[in-house]
Amino acid sequence: MTAPKTIQKTGTTPAPAPSADLSGSFLGPVDLTGLDGLFSTEEKGLALKVRSLVDEVIRPNIAEWYDRAVFPTEIIPELGRLGVLGMHLHGYGCAGRSAVEYGLAAQELEAGDSGLRTFVSVQGSLAMSAIHKHGSEEQKNEWLPRMASGEAVGCFGLTEPTAGSDPAAMLTNARQDANGDWVLNGTKRWIGLANLAQVAVIWAQTGEHGDGRSIRGFVVPTGTPGFTATPIAQKLSMRASVQCEIHLDEVRLPASAMLPADSAIGLKGPFQCLNEARYGIIWGVMGAARDSFNAVLDYSASRTQFGTPLGGFQLTQAKLADMAVAINKGYLLAHQIGRAKDGALPGGVNPAMISTGKLDNCRVAIGIARDAREMLGGNGITLDYSPLRHANNLESVRTYEGTDEVHQLTIGRHLTGLGAFTRTEA
Repeated sequence: MTAPKTIQKTGTTPAPAPSADLSGSFLGPVDLTGLDGLFSTEEKGLALKVRSLVDEVIRPNIAEWYDRAVFPTEIIPELGRLGVLGMHLHGYGCAGRSAVEYGLAAQELEAGDSGLRTFVSVQGSLAMSAIHKHGSEEQKNEWLPRMASGEAVGCFGLTEPTAGSDPAAMLTNARQDANGDWVLNGTKRWIGLANLAQVAVIWAQTGEHGDGRSIRGFVVPTGTPGFTATPIAQKLSMRASVQCEIHLDEVRLPASAMLPADSAIGLKGPFQCLNEARYGIIWGVMGAARDSFNAVLDYSASRTQFGTPLGGFQLTQAKLADMAVAINKGYLLAHQIGRAKDGALPGGVNPAMISTGKLDNCRVAIGIARDAREMLGGNGITLDYSPLRHANNLESVRTYEGTDEVHQLTIGRHLTGLGAFTRTEA
């Protein structure tokens, strides 16, 4: 891969990237509580490999990609070689890493940009997980090795223009004709990577079952006639990423295109994949928060007002302290859920744990990014500094894979035993 050109920035000098020096915590000065000691040498080593890619390729170019609203497809093979595509899956060319290792990779990627972490999440936690969890051996062997290497890109078509938090209300349908083929019609919206993908996992109503069990997943090569994906333009968030609207017009598929596993019947199939993606977000947003903190910490040491560095003012120190404490709590929450997901805690992981992490860490991260922007003053509205870019991106991250309200109701159901969703429980 030819590395993208380095951007020559003008105006204020950006804060340097955090050092990979392991003489202190690998998480840098924000580590107030000995977080470094929670992770093995191997786990930290993986995180630093991802950080090197971020420092060498993403940081020098992200301002231009974001400004031009360009997703850098040239990094896809590099992510494949790094082994982070479907890294938590086993077999079929996937790395088979632990949940904690996946989380550490996610937070390093999102320290670079949420859009780049989102690519890894859509590819691995959604599209690849759907095929890995619910697919046939033929489907797995056909797609997973190529997706793990970055040779093939996948997308995950669940959300629709009128069915976001209520996926059971989807209108996309699949009918089976006399020859046994499935024919898909409908529209999906906010589908990451769809215009770049070679394969789409599309969820549709089939009418096979009653009581919400008629939703099934289909593996759809995007070159199939009737499949079109149009990027959504003029976004104020996730500009170095791509989201699309998919139109399905009499898309004809063989019977073998359906995900065959019983686990894929109804909404439990896509929800299992969504929980994989939500888990990655718990860690990822902490990377954006940490990067925002590092930017303003460095700025407070170099920027002087009234003859004193900003870091010497009580208000600055109070804000930095609050940020650091919040970030430490966010990492501790992510670590606890990650160890549970890896089976190190009794009972494992459950949806309420995932919702707890996604809900609170997103809240924390977006607050830190906004506060950091404020502390940068007028310089904070430029792309020379990362916090406002992170804050804008986190508006999307906080919304997708379940809004705050969806996660509050998931936690509420866990606490009370009563579902308060109006149509279907998510």
